[in-house]
Amino acid sequence: MRNIVIIVVVLVVAAVVLSGCGVDGAPQRPVEKPLQQQMGVSVSGDARFGVSANL
Repeated sequence: MRNIVIIVVVLVVAAVVLSGCGVDGAPQRPVEKPLQQQMGVSVSGDARFGVSANL
């Protein structure tokens, strides 16, 4: 009986995982960007460094 439960659980998990494939539609190739936008590095954000101590 225990083996049957394990097999059923494995089959249900496999069905759930496989049903999630393709939910958002068929796979699509990435859109090619113009060459000027592909080159270079862009970094944005905020960074803070420091030490504080309360004596």
